[in-house]
Amino acid sequence: MKYVHTNIIARDWKRLSKFYQEVFHCVPVPPQRDLKGKWVEDFSGVKNASIQGEHLALPGYDEGGPTLEIFSYNEMLDRENFINGVGFAHIAFAVDDVAEVLNLVQLNGGTKVSEPLTHQYPNGTAVTFVYCRDIEGNVIELQKWT
Repeated sequence: MKYVHTNIIARDWKRLSKFYQEVFHCVPVPPQRDLKGKWVEDFSGVKNASIQGEHLALPGYDEGGPTLEIFSYNEMLDRENFINGVGFAHIAFAVDDVAEVLNLVQLNGGTKVSEPLTHQYPNGTAVTFVYCRDIEGNVIELQKWT
């Protein structure tokens, strides 16, 4: 068994893909997808579905590692993203400097949800982390363990 990808449905897949490339150094994995036809309708359960997008290789993995799949449908439902909502809540990245990457998120159009904080565990391990949002409101956790 092997973890393969996480999918984000984007309002503008090209813009969101660029955000993850700029901030987290994700790399496109060709080919770009342009999926349509009866098989896409049958698989997705969405009538007249047409899906465009691409996969991004995540940092820290060799070729063939898990990807972030960023797609847009020709017709989409809008929903709010809540940290405590049912379903996928956030994607997390281990970073060298939480404040620096949080600043990069904001410089690229993302937003801060909370202030970075550090929690010390009884065994002496500490983690500094923060929640932020990408340019479409998806929640990202930045973390650094020491």
